[in-house]
Amino acid sequence: MNQDKVLEVLKGLKIDYQLHTHKAVATVAAAEEIWHTMEGMHFKNLFLRNNKGKQHYLLVAQKDRKINLKELGQSLGGEKLSFASERRLVKYLGLLPGSVSPFGIINDDDRHVKVLLDSTMKKAKLVNFHPNVNTATLALSFADFEVFMQAIGNEHQFVDI
Repeated sequence: MNQDKVLEVLKGLKIDYQLHTHKAVATVAAAEEIWHTMEGMHFKNLFLRNNKGKQHYLLVAQKDRKINLKELGQSLGGEKLSFASERRLVKYLGLLPGSVSPFGIINDDDRHVKVLLDSTMKKAKLVNFHPNVNTATLALSFADFEVFMQAIGNEHQFVDI
C-alpha cells in the first residue's frame, strides 16, 4: 500500500508520469468527480478468483465497462470467477479495497496474480491508475505502462470485455 514503492519502481524503469493528489476516492462514482480534470483513459480494477480459489486475476477495465464474470470466465477457458476477499487482496497484492490498481502487482513476489487488461486500453495515449493509494492518481503513457507490465513479470493478457 505504498505509493513511494510505485514511484521508485517507475523511476527505476525511467518511466515518466504525472502525479495528481486528491481526496480519497474508493469507487468509480466518487473518482469521476476528480477524473474530469485529468487527461487520459480511466479504469476500474477488480480482484477476482477462480471457483477453487487457486488462481487470482486482476481485471483492469475501462471505467464504464459492464463486466459479466460468467462470460469473462468462459473466455479464460471455462473458469468460474467471483470477487476475491479482502484477505486475499491483502495477501496477494498488499492492497486494501478502494486502492486496487495494476501497480499492486509489484507486491506479488511469487507472480501468482494474472492481469487481465481491457483491450480498449490499447487505444489510449494516457492511462490513469491509483499508485496503490486512493488519494492520488498516476497518469502515464500507454507505452510506458506496457514497459511496466513487462518489467514486473506477472502473466498478463488483453481481453475483450
